[in-house]
Amino acid sequence: MSPQILLTEPIAEAGMRLLHAAGEVRVAHLTDPAALAAGPLATADALVVRSSPVTAAMLEAAPRLKVVGRHGAGLDGIDLAAAQRLGVPVVGTPGANAESVAEFVVLAALALARQLTPAVATLASGGFPPGRSLPGSVVAAGLTGTMLTGRTLGLVGLGAIGRGVAARARAMGMTVLGYDVAVTEPPDGVHLVDLDRLLAESDVVSLHVPQTPQTTGLIGAAALARMRPHALLVNTARAGVVDGAAVLAALDAGRLRGYAVDVFAPEPPAADDPMLRHPRVLATPHMAAMTTDALDAMAVAVARGVLAHLEGTRT
Repeated sequence: MSPQILLTEPIAEAGMRLLHAAGEVRVAHLTDPAALAAGPLATADALVVRSSPVTAAMLEAAPRLKVVGRHGAGLDGIDLAAAQRLGVPVVGTPGANAESVAEFVVLAALALARQLTPAVATLASGGFPPGRSLPGSVVAAGLTGTMLTGRTLGLVGLGAIGRGVAARARAMGMTVLGYDVAVTEPPDGVHLVDLDRLLAESDVVSLHVPQTPQTTGLIGAAALARMRPHALLVNTARAGVVDGAAVLAALDAGRLRGYAVDVFAPEPPAADDPMLRHPRVLATPHMAAMTTDALDAMAVAVARGVLAHLEGTRT
């Protein structure tokens, strides 16, 4: 009997082809844990999710489940303790989206440094007066940017994404500092420092750590107070690593120049979330890894990981 493979949402065709070749594939078009536990999981031998949660109740509702695949970086949305208790292995796609996210981090930092969002909005709304050159109007409106060349980047986390950002930043002429409790030998050209020094000396701080009890709220009021008032903060990691209220307070008080955020809790964020409308916040919809290249790589990686476990249970 062919294995039953359940996806909460579709993945790229490159991965779907691999799954279809190995079993019966169903796409639930559901991410709600209760709805999934109520029916679709009952006959599933494998479950593939994107960024939606996998709860203990979901796992308990799937008596045939042999593997859970996470299409993306990090496993923090999955109840790993329940999976271990039930003997269900969990596979992810570490590194598959690293280059895509690293590019996005540089894009976000540049957009903040150049005040790209307010400049585009001012131009589109007719906010630059006639009778003056546009460059002169940009200066008069306080939209002059800063270069990143010659500045210091601080990377909190030196995994595959952090290393990718470091390589790009060094090519741009930035000094790169790194902090990672699990790293003793930093990548070439990265100076390993403690977190306090990184925050105090960086013009741009970029976060690349999973959300764990140790990292939840890592960048809060105390950490923000250590940062330079002109510093920029980029979060493509997890929402809970940053205290959003503290960031907004720091922006309003002039203790932080800009914040780029690609991750929220919950997702999508509420329409009235103040983070979405703050003039010095670049808020994007969890899209750092959303390139065709990364989506193909993640789809293939998760399909292969899932199939390896399914094939192993048949031998």
